[in-house]
Amino acid sequence: MAELSTFPLVDALFGRRSRRFALGDEIPDGPLTHRSTHEPHPLSELERMLVLSAIGGTTGWHYSITRHARYAPHVSNCSCAAAGHTFPSAAGVHTAELFCTDDSGVYSFPTRDAGALVDPAVEEVTPELVVQRHRERLRRLAPARLHLPPEEPSMEGHNTWCVHVPGSLLVIPVADIAQQLLAILCFFTQNGFSVYDDVHGRAIPGLDEFRGLVDVDEPLPLTFTEQYALTESTAELATACHAGVLMLQALGLGGWMFDGIDRSTMLGASGDPEVPGLGSATTRTNAGRRRTRPAAKACSRRSAHRTTRTWPRRWKRSPSASSAPAARTTATRPAPGPTAPVSAAARRSTTAPSRRASRCRPSTSTTPSASSRARCPPCSS
Repeated sequence: MAELSTFPLVDALFGRRSRRFALGDEIPDGPLTHRSTHEPHPLSELERMLVLSAIGGTTGWHYSITRHARYAPHVSNCSCAAAGHTFPSAAGVHTAELFCTDDSGVYSFPTRDAGALVDPAVEEVTPELVVQRHRERLRRLAPARLHLPPEEPSMEGHNTWCVHVPGSLLVIPVADIAQQLLAILCFFTQNGFSVYDDVHGRAIPGLDEFRGLVDVDEPLPLTFTEQYALTESTAELATACHAGVLMLQALGLGGWMFDGIDRSTMLGASGDPEVPGLGSATTRTNAGRRRTRPAAKACSRRSAHRTTRTWPRRWKRSPSASSAPAARTTATRPAPGPTAPVSAAARRSTTAPSRRASRCRPSTSTTPSASSRARCPPCSS
């Protein structure tokens, strides 16, 4: 642990590579045919906690959104969580939660609403303290590794031989896109923006009565708003994974960041009862996306949950922003990004991380992420 705390950041950054070959692995064919002479070597409990804490850990109270002219003299209230994490989130919304699976079972690691589990303002934050405070967040959901067939369409063909193998740790960050979208709609409203249904080419019914609050004459497309939510959530997952990559470098673990696992299969919506995934109650709507009464109730619950996260009862609510829309020009928005990546990690042959061995140290990433003990190809046997 002492050596971990002094591992150079530049070594972790410049040593990052996608290394897929783990101890116990085999490349069965082609010019790179190779079989490891070692047995799979799972991560220790401490290593697993360090990886999970790097991907989803809290690191103290965040600094909030410092100023917004429309809200002055009151502070901005965009954030849905008050704790800072190892990864950033757009406006501090933080919707991601972690799941993971290894040979010992399937786990959830809920830290989104955990608050500041460590506080650098009042204590020295060390790897030991972070692991100690986060260990109790890990909840076992099942006693065996998640069943995920190593074949298409469950995962892409180039991952079937190296993902979710014995000895590996697969970390799956999951973003709540619905909650992200609700946060964006709240942000739009507070800043005088409105939306219209560009899919069906129509205005949102009843919106005109809020003309004094938002600009109903120049609304933003609903599809842009949805892409906005997807982009921000993707960035949150990807940066969480990259934090895991850096930790895996320091631990001497290898792997990679990827999105080559079918999301429906992972969340339990593959349609195959033999592949329940994480057991998510995901449903597919019809082509018209007609809202049913249960769906409306679900939307109401999500809205209430979003409000509770933003304004807990123990907080004193600040007066809302001015209801008069500010004059605006066409806003510059981030372009929608790729879907969330996945990652895998593995142990190299030399277990003690050192600067000398950094060139052959496997790295890892995480959005789903997998960790197993592995070596980079030049060191494999």
